[in-house]
Amino acid sequence: MQTTKIVKRYTKTIIIIIYLLFGYQTNAQKKITDNLSGMINFHSGYNLPEYPFNVAITEDYIRSLEICLLKETVGKNQWEQIYNYPSYGVSLFYSTLGNDEIFGREFALTYFIKSYLLSKNRLKLFNRTGVGISYVNRKFDLQKNYLNVAIGANFNIHFNFRIGANYALTDKLSFNTGLSFDHFSNANTSEPNLGINYLTGYGGVSYNLGEKSKKQIHKIEEHVKENNYSFFAGIGGKHSRALLSKYFLASSFSFEFNRAFTKKFNFGIGSDLFYDSSVEESMKKNSQDYKKSDSFKTGIHLSPSIVYNKFSFSIQEGIYFLLPEQLENYLTYNRAIAQFQVDDHLIIRFVIKSHLFILDYHEIGFGYKF
Repeated sequence: MQTTKIVKRYTKTIIIIIYLLFGYQTNAQKKITDNLSGMINFHSGYNLPEYPFNVAITEDYIRSLEICLLKETVGKNQWEQIYNYPSYGVSLFYSTLGNDEIFGREFALTYFIKSYLLSKNRLKLFNRTGVGISYVNRKFDLQKNYLNVAIGANFNIHFNFRIGANYALTDKLSFNTGLSFDHFSNANTSEPNLGINYLTGYGGVSYNLGEKSKKQIHKIEEHVKENNYSFFAGIGGKHSRALLSKYFLASSFSFEFNRAFTKKFNFGIGSDLFYDSSVEESMKKNSQDYKKSDSFKTGIHLSPSIVYNKFSFSIQEGIYFLLPEQLENYLTYNRAIAQFQVDDHLIIRFVIKSHLFILDYHEIGFGYKF
């Protein structure tokens, strides 16, 4: 009954949005619904066995419902053409989590980008990446829900990555199917924060709400390979793994050499200095010997980047060097970085640092490119 009410509420919301969009026209007499599609997908799958304890208390399949609005690009600039005219959109997502009493259910609103890997006749192969905010109706409680060591907060960050295929049944109606990986956690803003990962297969339909515009063709500017040098400083915060209630300062300083091999791909190598103010209290709580230098860590990293105009996204792989990580004895670290080039020199970026699948902290950073 609760699921039915939620589905009806989501459906009513999306119908209202579509109705408003249909009636709106720009001064150029083009409807905002041109190149706009509505989509609905149903998912079924499993909790991933990253943490055996979570799997042990999972009693059922993951089942999800998604309603989306997505807009196709038509080539307003050369970047849309270079990336084979991607789509972007918003998704309303509702999911069970395998145990209603312990994990509860998730509601998410995400923004996504859909890139087409292959487009031939009526068939399109794609990948899709999205991130947003989710609400989970059950979380860890020492008295009432102590088995839920995965979710420490009601509000979380939801990430998903999908691969799939679209097949156009008619000029308006398309069928889509594929695989989806979803993860949500609270970015270490509260504990516990193991998060939940799940893999689902999905299928659904999309419907074009307006007319499709002709794709624009641009002359692609010749790429000039160049070297860049950048310095970054970031500041963030975290809760410790020792379940201390205090919120701790974390920060970083980085230097990077970067080579722009193509318009779409850069590759860099750099060095990092990290400061984590939670280390002292965490090591003392664990009865470990603490020195002031243990709050600092240094490392070197490799940084492949995907570039879209002034935006770029990097997944860094790093190894601690000289000043190692002493609390958990991690040898390597990872950072997911989304950044925006404000002008020729100034860079703003958002960073999530982790140790493989275990999130450490998030930070806001600023950089200067030489």
